[in-house]
Amino acid sequence: MKKSSVFEWHRRFKEGREDVQDDPRSGQPKTQRTDANVDRVRTLVFSDRRLGERVIAEELNMNREKVRQIVKEDLGKRTISAKMVPRILTHEQKQRRLHISSDFLRNAEMFDSVITGDETWCFQYDPETKRQSMQRKTQNSPRPKKARISRSQVKTMLVCFFDHKGDSSL
Repeated sequence: MKKSSVFEWHRRFKEGREDVQDDPRSGQPKTQRTDANVDRVRTLVFSDRRLGERVIAEELNMNREKVRQIVKEDLGKRTISAKMVPRILTHEQKQRRLHISSDFLRNAEMFDSVITGDETWCFQYDPETKRQSMQRKTQNSPRPKKARISRSQVKTMLVCFFDHKGDSSL
């Protein structure tokens, strides 16, 4: 506690003041956590769960920290990311994988001289990141799920095999 505060209280009590409440001040109120602002934030959060605190604060012309407090304490929401699950294949994709595997088994003599191999996908663009898919939820609501999707429709698999001589084949 500051000495200046104690001296100020002493001066006020000497003048006859009996309560310790501050005098009303002009200007913007200290708190923006009013019922009206809570309703405004609730409306925006429910309209788009992916809106960040900065965007909400700019939209409503409010302090970012007050928006965070409203979202977390008053609305009971927290920010989470979607849980990534294994890619969901269509029937055609499963059939295509089956045919490719069968072709490899028919040409098994190709693998007699293979020592090691590697593969990688070359994509045209990346899908939405985990951070981009974040949204708000309440304590008891289930975690959202998002299928692990391919990074683009245009992609190429690069497969490289090395034999015992160090020669590679693509």
